[in-house]
Amino acid sequence: MANKKTAKMDKADNAGSKKVVKGSKVSLDYEGKLESGEVFDSSKHGDHSHPLEFEAGTGMVIAGFDAAVMGMKIGEEKEFSIEPKDAYGMHRAELTKEIPRDALPKEQEPKAGMTLVIGTPQGQFPVKIASVNEKTVVIDMNHPLAGKKLIFNIKVIGIDEKDFGTHNHQH
Repeated sequence: MANKKTAKMDKADNAGSKKVVKGSKVSLDYEGKLESGEVFDSSKHGDHSHPLEFEAGTGMVIAGFDAAVMGMKIGEEKEFSIEPKDAYGMHRAELTKEIPRDALPKEQEPKAGMTLVIGTPQGQFPVKIASVNEKTVVIDMNHPLAGKKLIFNIKVIGIDEKDFGTHNHQH
């Protein structure tokens, strides 16, 4: 009897020591903030809360996030920051473009800070209006988090070597 009990304890110890490695299917709760303290994303959204699930080390998440989760264990929490180069890159001036104001829909008055959805051959994506004058509008096609240092608080809630399959939550 004592041998069976010892074997069960060894199994529990091994489960607790599983670490995130390249290819691990990771499930974690997270909160992402800017240096100002503004929360830009979180896995907790009231009734719509769900963990982030991804395969570690495969580029499914930004490079700095991937690197930070490596070696973590289930239940472990960590706060880390990611410099722009390891997140969404630096803000690039060549991704701003001046367009004629009359090229925009007439229904709404364009204002700096507004977001528009632009259609391209690669699909639709949001762009921000950087400035507006009488005849033109400057749009900014950079990612909204480009050039920003990101701060994350994460807690690993699952590590699995098997494929998530249909369990991966899609928005």
